[in-house]
This record gives sequence, structure tokens and C-alpha cells, in this order.
Amino acid sequence: MRDAIAIAALHKRYPTVHALKGIDLTVRQGEFFGLLGPNGAGKSTLINIVAGLTRFREGSVRVLGCDVIRDYRRARRHLGVVPQEVVFDPFFTVREVLRIQSGYFGLGHNDAWIDELLQSLRLSDKADANMRTLSGGMKRRVMIAQALVHKPEVVVLDEPTAGVDVEQRKSLWEFVRRLHAQGHTIVLTTHYLEEAEALCDRIAIIDRGEVVALDTTRALMARGIGRTLKLALTTERPLEVVPPALVAKLRRLEGNRIELQLEKDSDSIIAVLDALRGEGAVVKDIEMEEADLEDVFVELTRGRTR
Repeated sequence: MRDAIAIAALHKRYPTVHALKGIDLTVRQGEFFGLLGPNGAGKSTLINIVAGLTRFREGSVRVLGCDVIRDYRRARRHLGVVPQEVVFDPFFTVREVLRIQSGYFGLGHNDAWIDELLQSLRLSDKADANMRTLSGGMKRRVMIAQALVHKPEVVVLDEPTAGVDVEQRKSLWEFVRRLHAQGHTIVLTTHYLEEAEALCDRIAIIDRGEVVALDTTRALMARGIGRTLKLALTTERPLEVVPPALVAKLRRLEGNRIELQLEKDSDSIIAVLDALRGEGAVVKDIEMEEADLEDVFVELTRGRTR
């Protein structure tokens, strides 16, 4: 089986910035893949290269075996991209926009599929509405329909729920899950890490143009980042001096509330409590949280951020 996306030794250089530094990455067919990273990490540059919107000189990029430079027509036919920015033509209705997009791929009689997309994305009642009259969430759904109008096997979603309310976000993910269940490969970039944790089979984390982690979501979560211990204390005065043994573990101190990052296997909660009691503190409440994807993300990119 061919990889949905295969990237090898990819570099992208601008006059003053080395944006991508030897990226090696594969996305398997049928996978729900997460591409995460802080702002400026190189995610959008990488997506634009895969989509054929940005040129490069070093490395290779293929979509379902088609080189994005030498076989760009077939590569783009296999790919649908939903960009981060909301872009629309204010002079056309929703249906007209989708018919025009179909024409770019030589699809002259595509109304049956357009109707199916409109129904699936809850846009049927807006089919004849002008694009400029739609809400931000509806415009995003039209952009998803545009990306799918030629029935691509690989779909890239770049921050698809940015600025979308909770209910619309839920309906978008229901639709995307159905797409995935039908065999589409989904590549997702998002700053909502709980979305990536819930949806993605594998995740790549990019920072400063390099892949700093690539693994299954479960394996990333099991990396031993640790646990967060939250304590509410009773003291005669706010705890201003953190016991020396706990300084390296401190995440937050606000009045009589303290958060500590504990190593999964080596740190003892009893030792933490003893150290606090040595400062005259009495523990009033205690809460333990296991590490989530956000903790892993912060740990992997900490110290590398500009």
C-alpha cells in the first residue's frame, strides 16, 4: 500500500530563515494524523509545500506516490486542503462556489455530489445564499465542501475549528469522523490539543522546522512526562517560600494554592507533603492529574521556543 503522504529530507530556505530542516515524515493511507507545533514552527510551510503552493529545492514530497513537482496534476487531484484563513468570493452563492471549484478539476456534472456535501455539512438551506451573508462557521463549512468537491483521498485540515462555536465544532468533527470511517486519510493541524488527543492515530510535533516527536498518540502520552499535583493549603500566611526540595517541581504558586510537576515513577507524594508540613503548611485539599497531550507538547518544545 502506498503512503498517503511521503516526505523525505525536505528543506525549505528563505533568505533569512531555514524554515524546514530535513523533514522526514510519512502519513499512511486511511490514517488520522496530527501535525502539531507552536506558532512559527513550520507547519503551514509544510502544508503549502504538500499542496503545491510553495516551492522547494531540497528533498522530495509525494501524495499517493505522485511527486508534487513532476506529477503535480495527479498529486493535487488526490489532495484536498482546508486552509486556516477564511477565504471566499463575495459575488457567488454557495452552490456557485462549489460548481466553480468542480470546474477546476474538470468536473462539469457534479451536482449530485455537491448536494450530498451540502446536506452532510448542514448547508442545504444556504445553497442559494450569497457567501458574504454567511456566518464565520458556515464559511468554514463551505471551505471544507470546496476541499472535498473533487472527492480527494487525502484531506488536510489546517486549524478547521478556529473561531468556530462549540456546537458547530461538534458537527464538523462528526462529519470529519464519517469521512475517516469511509477511508479518507485525514491530516489535522490544531491548537486545540484535546482535539488531536481524541481524534488522531499518530502525531508529529514540529518545532523550529524539525520533527521533535513522531509516534502514536498513546505512546506519546506514555512518555513518562509525569503527573500534576494540585494542593490547597492552610497556613498562617501565604506560602511565599517554597521548600528547597520542591523548587524544581513548581509549576504555579498562587496564594495558598500550589501546583507541582511530579515524575511518574520517582517522586513520592508523601515526601512532598512532608516538605510542606516542614514549612508549617497543612494540606486542605489534594488533586492529582495524569499528564495529557498538552503536558507532552509543552515538555517537548520547552527551551526550544524562540
